[in-house]
Amino acid sequence: MNRPIRHIAIFSGLLILALLIQANNLGFKRAEELKSHEQNRRVKIEAFAHPRGNIIVGGHPITGSVAVDSSDFKYKRVFKNGPMYAPVTGYSSQTYGYTHLEALNNKLLSGTDDRLFLQNTVDMFTGKKRQGGDVVTTINPKAQKAAYKGLGDKVGAVVAIEPSTGRILALASTPSYDPSVFAGNSNKDAEAWDKLQKDKRKPMVNRALKETYAPGSTFKVITAAAALEHEKYSDVNAPTESPDPWTMPDTNRVLPNHSPTAPCKNASLNVAMQHSCNNVYGKVSADLGKDKMRETAEKFGFNDPEVDTPTRAVESVFPKEMDRPQTAMSGIGQSSVRATPLQIAMMTAAIANDGTLMKPYMVEQLRGPDLDPIEEHEPEVMSEAVSEDTAKKLQEMMEDTAEKGTGKPGRIAGVTVGAKTGTAQRGLDNEIPPLAWFISYAKQGDGSPVAVAVMIDPENSIPRDQISGGGLAGPIAKKVMEAVLKSKK
Repeated sequence: MNRPIRHIAIFSGLLILALLIQANNLGFKRAEELKSHEQNRRVKIEAFAHPRGNIIVGGHPITGSVAVDSSDFKYKRVFKNGPMYAPVTGYSSQTYGYTHLEALNNKLLSGTDDRLFLQNTVDMFTGKKRQGGDVVTTINPKAQKAAYKGLGDKVGAVVAIEPSTGRILALASTPSYDPSVFAGNSNKDAEAWDKLQKDKRKPMVNRALKETYAPGSTFKVITAAAALEHEKYSDVNAPTESPDPWTMPDTNRVLPNHSPTAPCKNASLNVAMQHSCNNVYGKVSADLGKDKMRETAEKFGFNDPEVDTPTRAVESVFPKEMDRPQTAMSGIGQSSVRATPLQIAMMTAAIANDGTLMKPYMVEQLRGPDLDPIEEHEPEVMSEAVSEDTAKKLQEMMEDTAEKGTGKPGRIAGVTVGAKTGTAQRGLDNEIPPLAWFISYAKQGDGSPVAVAVMIDPENSIPRDQISGGGLAGPIAKKVMEAVLKSKK
């Protein structure tokens, strides 16, 4: 063989070897990546080629699949009471993908989960079409309805938790949206999507999990917890060293109380909770300092970037760097303290559960199309937020606040209720209407079946003098608690 022919042969051999290596890379190493790539249309066609499994609430599906007249996709997703459950389910769209439980459980719902291999193999031999599995949630339908209906057309969120387990019983966010209206790939679906994207009230934002807010005076329960845990005070009914008016350290600024006639001078932690005295809790926070305050807040879940329900919540923040005036303001839930409604519900649930914070979750079980469980959730302790003794004292204070103080709107006849209101100031010189908060728990027998956090952003729709946690958010919390209590009977 002469030299030119030999060179051509070697070059051709190298080309064939390179092709074999690339084919091996595509067929084996990158197979899974390419199979699930968002631009692989075959994957989408297969995903919508058969009915999807369902998301279950209260034993009944709140999702479904319907046949559509499409060249590629045979089925599309539909949602029952879509706006009410959207913060739980998320959406499943032929065009815009998946979010929340629809996204996190996509393989199970679509029937491609490896745990369904045996079922799919049997179906292949019997000729039965592939079926997806179901996601069974912890949501209480009556509590969810009470939360959603209570919020109405307001901007806000509600989270209800079973303190002893961490089960999320209600998760509502308003204004909301119907995931069914853009589940397909028609022009009508695109128009519905665009309209939602342009809506200034942001209906597709999950305010319960994905937005943080100043918690206002609801945070005073953590300040009280820090005072007790760090032994600043031991008797919640003993006077504190709290002048009224009280000037914040390193400033000439007085921290005012909401009511100038409230008995806040040297008030006990209990009385100060009932009347939401800023001078008492601002001074407690300043005296303890930012590090002790942050340590206590973190035990309740603040500064944790990985709170999964399984839908991940954004991080609630108690800042690491603050000066003394900012530390004082943080003690009343202002300054740079930010929290999701989920976090505030977790805080309330931990107190109701004698100091033990359970990890919040809203998926009870994953099951196959034959209804056999393939995964079940077990309640898990997230932290020991405070000692049982401290928790009992915090319960005493919250129950007195419900009975004698600002928490009266949460009272339920024949039931022990603990509560706390919050009004969070916003903007320079408070030019933005304040947020209205209400937290509460109900007790029956030895424990509490429900703890609730309600947040309402009144925007500019409500006169400022009518904005209060008790007035706006309290009645909603009460309805949610009543719904849970009735379902226990």
